[in-house]
Amino acid sequence: MGITEDLADALARDTIAVAEKLGDDGLIAEVSKVIGASSTTTQEAFMTAIRVRLSEKRARAFLKERIAKGPAGPKKEIGTGPILNPTEDNAGGH
Repeated sequence: MGITEDLADALARDTIAVAEKLGDDGLIAEVSKVIGASSTTTQEAFMTAIRVRLSEKRARAFLKERIAKGPAGPKKEIGTGPILNPTEDNAGGH
């Protein structure tokens, strides 16, 4: 990454950590506004880093929750549906 992305990502990590510690989701928007007052390029890089980091965090939380729940119902055997295992009724009916 370039200097803009590196600095914006570091600031994004710090801002997310502080926002979580303070319980203040609005902090991200406030920091973004401060950055945007002097550099829209840095603001865009910051918000991209924020979105990427928060979406990755949500996805990891989802995976952790999904693993905790275990398998989702009975597993369907591959090759038992009409497309993979055609019967005489639907064989060759294109």
